Amino acid sequence: MTVLAAPPHSRVEDVAGVLVGTFLASFGLFLLHSTTAVTGGTAGLALLLSYALPVPFAVLFPLVNLPFFALAVRTKGWSFTARSLVAVVAVSLFSSVHAAALPSFEVSPVYGVLFGNLAAGMGILVLFRHRTSLGGFGIVALLAQERFGWRAGYVQMGLDVLVVVVAFSVVSPVVVLLSAFGAVLLNLVLSMNHRPGRYNG
Repeated sequence: MTVLAAPPHSRVEDVAGVLVGTFLASFGLFLLHSTTAVTGGTAGLALLLSYALPVPFAVLFPLVNLPFFALAVRTKGWSFTARSLVAVVAVSLFSSVHAAALPSFEVSPVYGVLFGNLAAGMGILVLFRHRTSLGGFGIVALLAQERFGWRAGYVQMGLDVLVVVVAFSVVSPVVVLLSAFGAVLLNLVLSMNHRPGRYNG
């Protein structure tokens, strides 16, 4: 029995996928920011810095990702890097849109952390499937999956633990524990749905 390769996404589908993925991810991060919570990866680092510094997340997120884009150029090529750079900028812009559209937004910390990480995880998954990432640890996780067969979600989960541990110096222990659970949930979404050979679009 011959298994036909899945046709690649068209440019229109890629553009739509990146818009949907970044919108979902940015809303998830907006929910986390609304509860002063954190998550893993460079998004988590940017959130932490936004709590400690008088600089908005929308500015910090691209800056934190710059070193990882240098790695992406050398290992993944200009096309992947350009897509990821666009995605990071889009998440930053969308996060400002959410803040402007919901100026008095309040949410339960438990709900915000859980749904925020689920939304962010689904957004990142959409981006992965359109050969894009949100930079940072996502680039490292994808490289580990492609070169060594390690699941991207598990690789990113290990790296995210470091970010969550650092969060103890910035936010309350209760919020950190909630954030840790949320980060695990996000990475489970990725590990269960983004496996080598499962999706070839």
